[in-house]
Amino acid sequence: MNDARNRKPVSMNMTPMIDVVFLLIIFFLVSSHLVQQETQLELDLPLAVTGAEAAEEGGKRVTINLKADGTVLLGASEATLEELDGRLAFERERTSEPLEVRIRADDGIPFGEVKPVLVACAKAGIWDVRFAVVEEK
Repeated sequence: MNDARNRKPVSMNMTPMIDVVFLLIIFFLVSSHLVQQETQLELDLPLAVTGAEAAEEGGKRVTINLKADGTVLLGASEATLEELDGRLAFERERTSEPLEVRIRADDGIPFGEVKPVLVACAKAGIWDVRFAVVEEK
């Protein structure tokens, strides 16, 4: 019976658990910051009279930004039109859910520069393509 009284209580070392929690918090903070960066790029979006506000669904979305100088940004990284369909196909294969592509094009860009992006989406097998616009008041 003396052995039972002399034993120390069993305790868990919480240090590794706290480390994992802090790493997860940092990961989610950084990833949410990158997602905000790609949709907050300063662009003069075209005006629209009709349309519906996009519902924020849980599916996978890729944002393509077309700047006034002709630069194409897939997410936060620059891409050429030649490599766009391959990169979009890679993104589509990475997820089991349908992939949505949101195109944010500057108002001054002619349709001839937007068309290759639509063709790249079609080549990659992506059919859910939406345009970001500003509601005309």
